[in-house]
Amino acid sequence: MGTVTFLLVLSVLVFIHELGHFSVARYLGVKVYDFSIGFGPKLFTKEFMGTRWSLSLLPLGGYVKMKGQEDLDPAKLSTDADSYNMLSPFKRILILLAGPGANFLLAFVLYFAIALMGHQTLGSTIGGVVKDSPAQIAGLLKNDKIIQINNTKIYTWTDLSKVIKTSDTAMKFVVQRDNKVRVFTLRARLTDSKNMFKEDIKKMMIGISPAPILVTTSYGLSDGLGFAYDKTIEASTMIFQGVQKLLQGIVPSSEVGGVITIGKVISDASQNGIVAIFIIGALISVNLGVLNLLPIPALDGGHIMFNLYEMITKRKPSEKMLIQLTIVGWVMLASLMILGLYNDINRFF
Repeated sequence: MGTVTFLLVLSVLVFIHELGHFSVARYLGVKVYDFSIGFGPKLFTKEFMGTRWSLSLLPLGGYVKMKGQEDLDPAKLSTDADSYNMLSPFKRILILLAGPGANFLLAFVLYFAIALMGHQTLGSTIGGVVKDSPAQIAGLLKNDKIIQINNTKIYTWTDLSKVIKTSDTAMKFVVQRDNKVRVFTLRARLTDSKNMFKEDIKKMMIGISPAPILVTTSYGLSDGLGFAYDKTIEASTMIFQGVQKLLQGIVPSSEVGGVITIGKVISDASQNGIVAIFIIGALISVNLGVLNLLPIPALDGGHIMFNLYEMITKRKPSEKMLIQLTIVGWVMLASLMILGLYNDINRFF
């Protein structure tokens, strides 16, 4: 069941990505020859709307083949009006951006669905208090449930953290203890900590940790849209930063995961219901969008880079440069895939 879920989720993500390219290309009048989910031998093909729609044997990606899209063989470029290469660089960039954009949009839709369905997250009950911390000095205790800070209602640990980390003044904590409501005043302290990349940072803290108590949160229509927007931006920022830290050597290469890791994560999520699958699907969709925007030849970002070069210099990249950079891009992608597979094997076998 986990394998089926993995293949289904991955196929949907790839389909949405390629549908973004296809839709904008067709809108701009470009002929699309092929739309394939997967690579290699075709298992199923259907002619529809002048395009061959295919499901191929290896479901680890996909592609759309547009008329006049021959980066490595300019001799095959078409001068017909419905050719990709006859578009201006700006319009080609729109087609290229549409794939990653569709992935970000899918993530937004999934997060919006999660907001409406409701999901479990840590509640606002204190699980531990650090000795001599602002929380202990003020009188907060383990099992206290924080229900309000100043004028902000608190429902989850995330709500609580957002208020504390941005506060530089004294705060009024309204706490439920033994079915009674108590009020405490305290001020956060700038404290040494570590971020998700294990870097040393300083942030405002009061010295408490959460209890392992989950609460179910759900949102109305307008709040759900805000939740979806915030989560999409948060996930995108996290992945962009992750790539940056990887290139800087802060995140070790051993953390890079491959298709086995993705499959394992999706399989595990499938055991915990549709909301868990939506959460993982949204994260992977954002990941797919971000990675495709990297300026690596052979990815959308690389093609965008070539078109920006043409826009700025008013001339196309030379055939030799195009071929050499594309080869370099494929070598980089193959190296990343091999590294991910190597790490997966070490991690799971």
